[in-house]
Amino acid sequence: MGRVSKAGRAVERSKIREMKELCEQFDNVISFAIGEPDFITPQHIIDSAIDALKKGRTKYAPNAGIPELRQAIAERLKRTHGVSYEWSKEIIITGSGMDNLRLVFQAILDPEDEVLIPDPTWSNHPNHPILAAGKSVMTPVYEKDGFMYDVSVLEQHVTDRTKAVLLNSPSNPTGGAITGEQLTTFCDFCKRHDLIVVSDEVYEQIIYDGLKFYSPAMVEGMKERVVVCNSFSKTYAMTGWRLGYAAGPADIIHGMEILNENSISCVNTFVQLAGVTALTSSQDCVSEMVKSYQRRRDLVYNAVNEIRGLSCIRPKGAMYAFVNIQETELSSEEFAKNLIVQKQICVVPGSGFGSAGEGFVRICYAVSDEDIAEGMKRIREYVDELMALATSPRL
Repeated sequence: MGRVSKAGRAVERSKIREMKELCEQFDNVISFAIGEPDFITPQHIIDSAIDALKKGRTKYAPNAGIPELRQAIAERLKRTHGVSYEWSKEIIITGSGMDNLRLVFQAILDPEDEVLIPDPTWSNHPNHPILAAGKSVMTPVYEKDGFMYDVSVLEQHVTDRTKAVLLNSPSNPTGGAITGEQLTTFCDFCKRHDLIVVSDEVYEQIIYDGLKFYSPAMVEGMKERVVVCNSFSKTYAMTGWRLGYAAGPADIIHGMEILNENSISCVNTFVQLAGVTALTSSQDCVSEMVKSYQRRRDLVYNAVNEIRGLSCIRPKGAMYAFVNIQETELSSEEFAKNLIVQKQICVVPGSGFGSAGEGFVRICYAVSDEDIAEGMKRIREYVDELMALATSPRL
């Protein structure tokens, strides 16, 4: 019997954090590694938290969150998803988007229950079922499908132990987003196999080109099998505030509430009040941030596809380009680590997001236009040197 649990040994450290630490060994690094908005939280949200602190709103909150915020979320989901949630039973406030995933998988999984997880996916997604004594079944998604599920591939991975399936749209790390047609076939698959859907929607509002956001909760007959997981981190540039929420069937939300009581107890009251302000005030700040991300998306997308040996499909949402590097004939880790050493540019190897991510690297474009211009210039130099070396005559 070891000192560290099976789950503690099984969970792997994120390549994102590993690459960030490697960056710290060099000067003049431009980092495209961390998926964090470069904007400051909008001032009216900050002021709301300060006002709550001054008024003494520093006491314990209910385990499931303050009524004001849960009501605001229910109203928002009615507008955006067209789905009615009873705020007192079907919505919970959590300590982050990541905490949503921890709580929901602990609430629904018994030992050895399986969860279908897209591959590639955000590096923490496979870990949460493991922490709940479940099993993550990595299910390949492909560039040709916009990195969204192909139901024929899902059918190859489902078993009698499959309890749930994770959907992340728009996606980290690929920037893919599910289409209406893909959503219909996906939901039919979930109904056919009686699966719970954990829908990670943290990039819901960061979607481009006038595209429509689709959630499985919007589909008729799906509300009772979908847990919508969202966060304030990306939408409102509130990553350090640690504020998330989930909406779903009352029995699952109740299970999450009991788990919350026995872990963090509740989310900071003044932070929740700032969340109310974020949801109920003007959303112009969100629109402006998304416009900036789309402009930066275009800069990165165009620059990548002008470099011989690299390519990427146009991201539909989130803040990432998933760049195909296969023509360089380097592994994604070799490509990324050599890029830091030679050009002081930090990207994340695709293998850090699952085995199907090999042959790609992730670029987060939540950085300034100036850093994008200089960073892409250095990447071009690096790849040009690689391709020249590969085609030079051998003596």
